[in-house]
Amino acid sequence: MLKILQLKNIALIDYAEIDFEKGLNVLSGETGSGKSVIIDSINFVLGAKADKTMIRYGESECDASAVFEIDGNSEVIKKLSGYDIECDGELILKRKLSSDGKSSVKVNGENVTLSMLREITSELVDVHGQSEHYSLLKTSAQLEIVDKFSGETLKKAKDYIIPIIKRIKEIDEEIKSFGGNESERAMRADILKFQTEEIKNAEICDGEEEKLSIKREKIKNAEKIAEALNVSHSALSDENCAEDMINSAYRALSGISGFDEKYSELSQRLESVKTEISDISETLWDLSDSGDFDAAEAERIENRLDTIKTLKKKYGNSEKEILEFLEKAENEYEKLNSFDTEYAKITAEKSELLNKLNKGYAEISRIRKESSNEFSSLIIKELKELSMKSADFEVAFGDLKETDGKGSYPLNGVDEIEFMFSANKGEPLKSLSKIISGGEMSRFMLALKTQISRYQDISTYIFDEIDAGISGAVAQVVAEKFAKIAKNIQIIAISHLPQICSMSDNSYLIYKTETENKTFTSVKKLDKDSKVNEIIRLVGGANDSEVAKLHAVEMIKYADNFKSKI
Repeated sequence: MLKILQLKNIALIDYAEIDFEKGLNVLSGETGSGKSVIIDSINFVLGAKADKTMIRYGESECDASAVFEIDGNSEVIKKLSGYDIECDGELILKRKLSSDGKSSVKVNGENVTLSMLREITSELVDVHGQSEHYSLLKTSAQLEIVDKFSGETLKKAKDYIIPIIKRIKEIDEEIKSFGGNESERAMRADILKFQTEEIKNAEICDGEEEKLSIKREKIKNAEKIAEALNVSHSALSDENCAEDMINSAYRALSGISGFDEKYSELSQRLESVKTEISDISETLWDLSDSGDFDAAEAERIENRLDTIKTLKKKYGNSEKEILEFLEKAENEYEKLNSFDTEYAKITAEKSELLNKLNKGYAEISRIRKESSNEFSSLIIKELKELSMKSADFEVAFGDLKETDGKGSYPLNGVDEIEFMFSANKGEPLKSLSKIISGGEMSRFMLALKTQISRYQDISTYIFDEIDAGISGAVAQVVAEKFAKIAKNIQIIAISHLPQICSMSDNSYLIYKTETENKTFTSVKKLDKDSKVNEIIRLVGGANDSEVAKLHAVEMIKYADNFKSKI
């Protein structure tokens, strides 16, 4: 719900802060006092279009802030999470507009765009005014209302078709993967055959290129390797070489090893070294003896590397990716060769699933129609209470169309509906969008919201003088319906009717003052006595009239008694 609204330099408002509460909040005031500015300001902070004419004369910018209390399970929290905006149960909206047309928007301190703001607040507040473009004239919005009224039964029917649609879409992708017509599939099969044979004939294996590259480097450096091996062997084995020197040292130490254990240990270590050097020398000789690299082998390696390089250009960046491509190509080739059998199999499955889907669509439609009958009866009852005794209403359904599997598969069913309305006896039902007048729309909307307020996620309803043109008993009914809705949803209503003001849980007076050749619009919350005086003004009585005062007190008493019984 809306807790706080702060306004600065908007129209005639210099600065205003309004603390709203739960229940029915009613704003009243003299004609021209600026009541509509409050609604315009709320719309502004919710993301409505605005221009610099709303900036107070003589000022360079205006701004509005709104603080909302948010339920932890609401859709708003999910949307905020999607934008990585934190919320601990309090939502703070701030919007500024400067005279040069620049604007800024913040949500909980984070900069957002206007489209993001509208998305976040779309299920936060429902604003209804006399001249707005009514969203409920759209058939999509009407279908959403019927679905919410249908409740859990409809949800289960929708859940039933979800896996069916998922599988049908998978089959469509499988069919698409077969390719186009017969000649296109044959062409594709020829390409796959060539690709698989080229890879298989190459007989490559994972890691082969790395091994061949190492061999090629050895061939390129054959002379350097041979020279190093020969030099090393000579240093160890030629006359007066390392091996001879170590043998001399070993013989000398062996002759004195019996005199001291340390001499013996050194002698043993030299024996190990002597053996190791001898082994290294023999290995070097073997390596140098086998070091003649074959030119034919070098050519074979180069050709093999060229083959791998060519395959990499076509089929992958490594031997592993090439082999993975081969596996996929073989599977696709096999699939194309068995096209007739596979196609018949999956099209039969699709046909069976389409039959189930159409039955699911029919069940969704049946539930909607059943719910719509009950819904229509409740709306007619509400309209009659609003002195539209001859009003009639129904939800019209178009012909149920079966899906043939060539188009889309809507998760929401295939129903096309439209709200049909007749205000007068003897008049045929017609589309709500074509025949309803402003006054009729106000009462219809009130009847509608009285019914849907129980299962809507909206936390605040705002009504901008939808009571215009009504009075007497109808005014009392409107006030009572406001009170019923306000048990579950916060209402902020601008009204000129004493009945609605009497029914308010919180009353606010919007008034103008003039100082130093300037006009200001201000808002103040009314206490009990001020509320009585405002009701006296609304009924046209004099403040010093005892009868008018008693009447106002009696209206409040009646309203309080009515609310206590809801």
